[in-house]
Amino acid sequence: MDLAFTPEEQAFREEARAWVRSSLPSDISHKVLNDLHLTRDDSQRWAKILGKKGWLVSGWPKQFGGPGWTAIQKHLFEEECALAGAPRIMPFGPVMVAPVIQAFGTPEQHQRFLPGIASGEVWWSQGYSEPGSGSDLASLKTRAERKGDKYVVNGQKTWTTMGQYGEWIFCLVRTSSEGKPQTGISFLLIDMKSPGVSVRPIIMLDGKHEVNEVFFDNVEVPVENLIGEENKGWTYAKHLLSHERTNIADVNRAKRELERLKRLAKAEGVYNDTRFRDEVAKLDVEVVALEMMVLRVLSAEKSGKNSLDIAGLLKIRGSELQQRYTELMMLAAGPYSLPFIQEAMEAGWQGDYVGAAHCAPLAGTYFNYRKTTIYGGSNEVQRNIVSQTVLG
Repeated sequence: MDLAFTPEEQAFREEARAWVRSSLPSDISHKVLNDLHLTRDDSQRWAKILGKKGWLVSGWPKQFGGPGWTAIQKHLFEEECALAGAPRIMPFGPVMVAPVIQAFGTPEQHQRFLPGIASGEVWWSQGYSEPGSGSDLASLKTRAERKGDKYVVNGQKTWTTMGQYGEWIFCLVRTSSEGKPQTGISFLLIDMKSPGVSVRPIIMLDGKHEVNEVFFDNVEVPVENLIGEENKGWTYAKHLLSHERTNIADVNRAKRELERLKRLAKAEGVYNDTRFRDEVAKLDVEVVALEMMVLRVLSAEKSGKNSLDIAGLLKIRGSELQQRYTELMMLAAGPYSLPFIQEAMEAGWQGDYVGAAHCAPLAGTYFNYRKTTIYGGSNEVQRNIVSQTVLG
């Protein structure tokens, strides 16, 4: 396995770097590089810039409107976006539901849903987890009862990320109670403007409204919004989850945040502390190891071999590293990391802590990243899956 990039790939990186740095609005990159709050408009602005270029859907084949890049090109592009301070693309449309529609949807569904995702115009949400049905997703209870040419949906989804902005939501729903729990699940696309859909915010420890509860009260959904076959949704869900767990690894963001950690440590005068440098060095090595794991997958795809089935392993290591760099940032800033007043942070003011504005978001980010080892399938469950794969 050769992990060196070819001259053509290096040339592509330079092209991508130049375009990203000339096209990315400076106010958005400032927020990302300093971990400040991004509004819906911030995310949509960048998504539409990418969509106009045709690069929002970097992983799509040309037949569906994507650039037709190799996996290596996609990786390099995402790395340049991360290092430049571009917002992370909301994955629910381009990365998660789109591959399912492409693989299992009808030509009519391709024409109806994919253009709005590719342009960045339509905001998608994910309806998987329910109260009591997270990692054990097969136990979900939201029910869709077919009545003629429509389904009537009743139930509740939770932890719906950015669901307050959602225009469409893809949901796993129960259409049968016969046989194994997995066999009675279907994959349904629901217009969130439909009567009977309501969204209730969940305010997190960092004070932000990022996740939600979504309720369905006799929501009518046309049968043509069913993806694939009825009761076969579990198969489509597994296809999607492999994309989600690889995406959670987010090695490019880890590389960017590692550099931010070093800048923060230098600004706070702790970078030359030997013990602290040891911890930074260990994190540096672990980020490189994660990148090598990602590149092994990409190398297998490039050579035409079957991609290594290590999505769960990427999710485990990536999420743990995200938590680790937020912990080290808090440690580097010491008492400056403790105050957390949302309004003051947005104004760039931290009261008596003069000169420590760059530390203002640290506590909120630390709290927020406690979730990373739970969502997308908890790491405990992922370790079980990995062990079963290895040991049989």
